[in-house]
Amino acid sequence: MLTPRKPKLRILPAILAALCSAGTGTVAQAANHREAPLTALDSKADITDWFAFVSYNDPTKLTMILNVDPLLQPSNGPNYFPFDPEIQYEMKVDNNFDADEDLIVRVRFKTEIRAPGVFTGLLGVGNGIATPSTAPQPPPPGSPLLPPAITALDGPGSEGFNLRQSYTVSILKKQANGQFTEIMNSGSKKLFAVPSNVGPRTMPNYPALAQQGIYDLGQGVKVFAGTVDDPFYIDLGAAFDTLNFRAGASKFGIPAVLSDAQDGADDVNFAHDSVSGFNVNSIAIELPITLLTSDNALHAAGEAKAVLGTYATTSRPRIKVQPLVPGGKAALSTVFTQIQRMGNPLINELIIGTGDKDKFSMSEPKGDGQFANYFLDPLLARAINAAYKAAFNADVLIPPPPRLDLLPLVKYVAPICPGCTAQQAGPIADLLRINTGIGPTAKANRKRMAVLAGDFGGFPNGRRVSDDVTDIAARAVVGVLNPAFNVFPNNRIGDGTNTNDRPYQETFPYVAFANDGRNSRHVDAGEPGCADVTPPFLPKNCPLN
Repeated sequence: MLTPRKPKLRILPAILAALCSAGTGTVAQAANHREAPLTALDSKADITDWFAFVSYNDPTKLTMILNVDPLLQPSNGPNYFPFDPEIQYEMKVDNNFDADEDLIVRVRFKTEIRAPGVFTGLLGVGNGIATPSTAPQPPPPGSPLLPPAITALDGPGSEGFNLRQSYTVSILKKQANGQFTEIMNSGSKKLFAVPSNVGPRTMPNYPALAQQGIYDLGQGVKVFAGTVDDPFYIDLGAAFDTLNFRAGASKFGIPAVLSDAQDGADDVNFAHDSVSGFNVNSIAIELPITLLTSDNALHAAGEAKAVLGTYATTSRPRIKVQPLVPGGKAALSTVFTQIQRMGNPLINELIIGTGDKDKFSMSEPKGDGQFANYFLDPLLARAINAAYKAAFNADVLIPPPPRLDLLPLVKYVAPICPGCTAQQAGPIADLLRINTGIGPTAKANRKRMAVLAGDFGGFPNGRRVSDDVTDIAARAVVGVLNPAFNVFPNNRIGDGTNTNDRPYQETFPYVAFANDGRNSRHVDAGEPGCADVTPPFLPKNCPLN
């Protein structure tokens, strides 16, 4: 199905509301980044969001972004939020309609502690501080005590970057014999993950520091890895307070049904963004589309070969033997087991039953036929239908099963793949499909509701960081992809949270850099003000107070 979002932590308010009212059981688990029992216990391996879109400033390239490790509090030191060196992070692309990966981007991290005796992972001030004469000896007066402020990821200016991570990137492509061959890797190039934004004393120019984390690997490939602002947005708190939605985010007294004016206000929030001020760990890569297609060529939107199916996975070593000696190194198997996967942003958290969530997480998309009943007759849609009718006396009618209107989310068919034949539709599979022949939408014309608003540059044709997958998915669940059901109130369901608390970037890596651990804050419900007032990151909807 298609609901979008991510987090797995955020759930459609409308749906939440529906579930709560209908008494269909606990919904709190569904509105979590931790959408499955397994990832609820393993947040480092939890994929919070998956994005794939044609690069805004170069229609010959595709950007893919994998976000993991939800709800990171910016001030939560002293070690902050390293990637897990044991995890194998992978981005996968299907280019021949069989729902099996044909290209893999693999990322692995390594951690170094550069000053084992220092009490925190990141520290520094000004030009550094020397040991005063009043200090106990040793060290002698005048010797270095605190390093200079962190202004670089490596070399001079990086002395206070104590807990530091580097990473490798390799790209593998499937050959005719079914085996994968490495076609590119980062080689000896040292790639450093951008650390969390500790604050202005330690990192006086964080945007400039973060920019250093954008690396050109050659052959048109760029990468970035580090802690960033969580790009997702939703009024989660209102949804979980038993439908206690904001007065300004409803119409005719029906919770989570927007007016035309509210629905068209893409840069204004009528409700609280519960995820404001939180960070997430992000891996982004930009690649030539010709590296991804089956024939290494660019294709027009009407050609089937223009369409790719994408998803991301996290995997752990199948066996881990803990060290016998304290502080020793664990022994890890070289064989990996998949912990999590994500294609479309809703499937696992809101469509798959709890008893099958771990099975789904560890399965491959090509085997998703076993979950077809969830995809084509989602219980969520029935719950919304019953709840709105019974609790609010509002008719939210839904299409009868099988829900063929949802096939564009799980097969290669129009409108995302208008050139696909019946044979190319492939098996039912949770893949984020993108037509690379459709160019990027200019910022002035970009719509948060993407395809539902006539903007085919976004979800479910891939997914941009700004797409309001919460509202899009909620409406898709109740049938708006079928013209007969694209009517009020189905086509106005939404939570009233229409934009992120931080503006996104218009160039790679597109996400906003990490929130400041000392000065940023979470904007509370009903409170004016901004999570970040540092230009150029001042949101339009958040005037200074």
